[in-house]
Amino acid sequence: MAKLYFRYGAMGSSKSANILMVRYNYEERGQYAVLLKPRTDNRDGEDEIKSRIGLSAPAEYVDDFLQEISKCWNVETSEYIYHEKRVAAVLVDEAQFLSPEEVDRLSDIVDFYDISVLCYGLRTDFLNHLFPGSRRLMEIADVIEEVPTVCWCGRRAQCNTRYANGKIVREGAQIMLGSNESYVALCRKHYKEGKLWK
Repeated sequence: MAKLYFRYGAMGSSKSANILMVRYNYEERGQYAVLLKPRTDNRDGEDEIKSRIGLSAPAEYVDDFLQEISKCWNVETSEYIYHEKRVAAVLVDEAQFLSPEEVDRLSDIVDFYDISVLCYGLRTDFLNHLFPGSRRLMEIADVIEEVPTVCWCGRRAQCNTRYANGKIVREGAQIMLGSNESYVALCRKHYKEGKLWK
């Protein structure tokens, strides 16, 4: 039975590495998993998902894929065919950048085409507020799982902390693309205290 998954974690929890490993597992078994990302995520170029540990794979934009949904269903075989391959799963990286409407349309793939959709992303922003896409996933996902990571102190890191000039940034736009040069994952205590490192 197909399900809508939301696998969330703080910055540096290896979400992109996880999604690339899941794609590889499908591929190794001769199955096709479509790899997608929101158009907002352009850090690695238009057609790639790249993890911090060096794994990468070609990807497409979610909005382009969603435009093709109705055209790809084969009524005779009850299969979803995309790029001339039967789709076994849909994998979405950086799902926090999805719109609520895109999340709902991805849930249609689960409900009407019986294809699992696995979304990976941040739950909250640098102010600990839900992203719109994450909020919708928390509301409707069948399975919600945390991809854990740790703070510098060893506790569970849950806060995506934006920083500049060695200090925590506590105001600004919700979306600012960046990596280790702009963000660090902290436990809630050290986020509140403003302690980026020991």
